[in-house]
Amino acid sequence: MPSVTRDGVTIDYAVDGDPDAPTVLLLEGLGYGRWMWRWLAEALADDYEVLRPDNRGTGDSDAPEGPYTAAEMAADAAAVLDDRDADAAHVCGASMGGMIAQELALADDRVASLTLLCTSPGGDDATPTPPDVQEHIFSAPEDADPRERIRYLMEPAVSDGFYEREPELVDRIVDWRLAGDATPTGREAQAAAVAAFDASDRLNAVDSPTLILHGTADRVLPAENAELLAGLIPHADIDLFDGGPHLFFVEERERVNDRIRSFLGEVA
Repeated sequence: MPSVTRDGVTIDYAVDGDPDAPTVLLLEGLGYGRWMWRWLAEALADDYEVLRPDNRGTGDSDAPEGPYTAAEMAADAAAVLDDRDADAAHVCGASMGGMIAQELALADDRVASLTLLCTSPGGDDATPTPPDVQEHIFSAPEDADPRERIRYLMEPAVSDGFYEREPELVDRIVDWRLAGDATPTGREAQAAAVAAFDASDRLNAVDSPTLILHGTADRVLPAENAELLAGLIPHADIDLFDGGPHLFFVEERERVNDRIRSFLGEVA
């Protein structure tokens, strides 16, 4: 896989699709590796060059000592665009990746469009992760083995019954997470970036066409944050997925991918 080094930190990234086509940059959430975009990357590869960097602290990228910031990770993403000689990019981010995407849109005029999934603008008006969910996603039982730990930590991000409905997929996700997710140190450093993030008083400067997608049953970052984002970003459209959990883009991947493809077809 290609990589780029910025300020001594090497960021590894995957490239899918046509290198001569418009560029799409996909930014993943807290602790998650680029596996989470495998379905969207496949859906876009016929028409776009798709870049999937591992955030610092994740997968094959370096994991320097934290805390990290969303702006710092946005600069890493910009370095990936530089490495590809991209003069424009459609940027899509989920959860923490959506926060990184907001920072990138505010700092880099190459952002041609913005797609924000299950994320938040931060700030005093944002709806935070409920305390019980926060505790669940950061503290697995001490006697859990590595596979049990991942399943436990992911429970609040999926809908009730998902593990039973798609057991083979869940097993594959656990495999991908064991192989490519953030290190414990990286996850902690990324969590600090999420906790400190606040773009709420700057988002009126975003001039890229923006699509906001969110599940209405998101327990990690409640859907009120999507409505808040839509009110802060000019030229933003919002689509809510009824009953969708935090990982609605995994559980409802075909619908989500179709909506993103449609949006990119309008703005690309």
